[in-house]
Amino acid sequence: MTREADIRQALEKVSRLYGFQGFLVMVVPGKTCASLSDTVVMTNWPTDFLINYDAANMMAGSPVIARLRKSTIPFTYDTTLDSHRRSDGKGNEVLSLFERVNLRRGVYIPVHDVHGTCGAIAFGGNRDVVSSAELKELTYEAGYLFGRLSEIKEIRSPMPAVLSRREVECLHWAAAGKTTTEMAKILDLSEYTVNHYLSRATRKLDSVNRVQTVAKAIRAGLIN
Repeated sequence: MTREADIRQALEKVSRLYGFQGFLVMVVPGKTCASLSDTVVMTNWPTDFLINYDAANMMAGSPVIARLRKSTIPFTYDTTLDSHRRSDGKGNEVLSLFERVNLRRGVYIPVHDVHGTCGAIAFGGNRDVVSSAELKELTYEAGYLFGRLSEIKEIRSPMPAVLSRREVECLHWAAAGKTTTEMAKILDLSEYTVNHYLSRATRKLDSVNRVQTVAKAIRAGLIN
């Protein structure tokens, strides 16, 4: 495997083989990172899932994220059970979000590369809990694929207030004078999604409106 597309196809194949709905490759976030989208390296989970997860600030109280920060042992998840472990009162909201996209149960496998970057690969769906034998096989597959992906694509831990690729793209077209409707067509996104990325960039750059956000991004060299 020499391309990112090869890794994606392999992860999709593993997902199907073990009866999962899809996969997510992420860098384990530090405590200052509040956006799941900024940690994602590769996934076929729905974009709207990530947007809604971040819009509700669900990472802050996630027992799964807290566990990934402390442990290198693979573990299964079940949102029905995990939702009761949250201390922020968002358990039902999280459960509903995962159920809507058929990601109710799955497994998280901590991984790392030769640079010391800590990541995780998640496989989610509605299948029964994986067996110990399956977990061992998935751990091997995940470790190998994350290592190959790291060789192909530079993977680094997310830093606070760094704009995502999508946020930069939206700001680029905003700077070019494009409307939200025009940006949505150019980027093949919904207008809601474009506005979400722009709003998030505005918060990260501590701006009060889109114009100021674009100006700050230009001054910081984030867009041309």
